[in-house]
Amino acid sequence: MDNRPIGVFDSGLGGLTAVRELMRLLPGEDIVYFGDTGRVPYGNRSRETLEKYARQDCRFLLGKNVKRIIAACGTVSSVAPHVLKALPVRATGVVELAAEAAARITRNKRIGVIGTQATIHSGSFERHIRDRLPDAAVFPQACPLFVPLVENGWIGRDDEVALLTARRYLMPLKAAGVDTLILGCTHFPLLAPLIGDVMGDGVALIDSGREAAESCERELRRDGALNQTKKAGELHFYISDRPQDFTKVASMFLGREITGEVHTLDIEQVDRPEAGTVRG
Repeated sequence: MDNRPIGVFDSGLGGLTAVRELMRLLPGEDIVYFGDTGRVPYGNRSRETLEKYARQDCRFLLGKNVKRIIAACGTVSSVAPHVLKALPVRATGVVELAAEAAARITRNKRIGVIGTQATIHSGSFERHIRDRLPDAAVFPQACPLFVPLVENGWIGRDDEVALLTARRYLMPLKAAGVDTLILGCTHFPLLAPLIGDVMGDGVALIDSGREAAESCERELRRDGALNQTKKAGELHFYISDRPQDFTKVASMFLGREITGEVHTLDIEQVDRPEAGTVRG
């Protein structure tokens, strides 16, 4: 038994889709969530900046004595996996698990990947897919406008701006005949109904955050590291800047009303030795 919390971080609020899955699978676990709302989006940052952000985000969570970290950020998982591997606790990104699911599910071996510019330019999804399915045809597509659409709550299937943007990004993938599409950013599941409408019923959508949450649940059970106090888990929110409508948007991500205090912190000030060691 391990009653320490699970730590989750993302560039903004998108990682709450992974938290939602964790709450469904592991209702007794405490979760500490950090959303770097002051520096969102990560997708257009340099590699050096992303490595710095990843270390700071992880250092903060280590200071909360977490037993596990999920980098619910496709950009960090793609560009800075070495930061996660160097942590003193087990840490999981979202890229490998989503790639594995896509390689397993595809029927025609034509797989689409959508993500931020940094995620797509890293080529990480293609590498992991071809490690598992060497003859796969992979079609990457950067969708930089999806994150701000989601962060502003413009996600409705009938939202004209969201629909026009989705069609612009997705029609080349549809024309390529992909039968599987990886949602390579944890913001994107909020757009899944709209994305599904554009792509059609024959295309399977892979939710990278859900894959990470399911992997976390399996490994905690395997390792005997579940919180077994038989109580409902607590959810603690930390953000680096307080959007005026945080509660509304976060409730949309979680599919439930937000209760409890939301803490704002200066993430640049977490570089303290007592907060934990982050190498890599």
